[in-house]
Amino acid sequence: MPVLRSAALFLLAALFEIGGAWLVWQGVREQRGWLWAAGGVLALGAYGFVATFQPDAHFGRVLAAYGGVFVAGSILWGVVADGYRPDRWDIAGALICLAGMAVIMWAPRNGA
Repeated sequence: MPVLRSAALFLLAALFEIGGAWLVWQGVREQRGWLWAAGGVLALGAYGFVATFQPDAHFGRVLAAYGGVFVAGSILWGVVADGYRPDRWDIAGALICLAGMAVIMWAPRNGA
């Protein structure tokens, strides 16, 4: 059950961080207004809190592992929100990042 909880927290963190960054991008770069950017800032702040609920107590490990989720999630967000079409190298890279995330976060450890 801890792996499922951890995976769910990574997905929620990705939603807040990628979504928040996208809202800031839309507000500023796409000139949709400061309310979009402000919503993004709030979402980015929420992301910071979500990470603290990970069962692993090591900040560096959690943040490093989240990097893999962020890479794959960003590509997926681009597909859904912006019509981006990843090529096979984008997909391969994202899968490599997710594999790295799983090793970093969930590899069996002896008491650590």
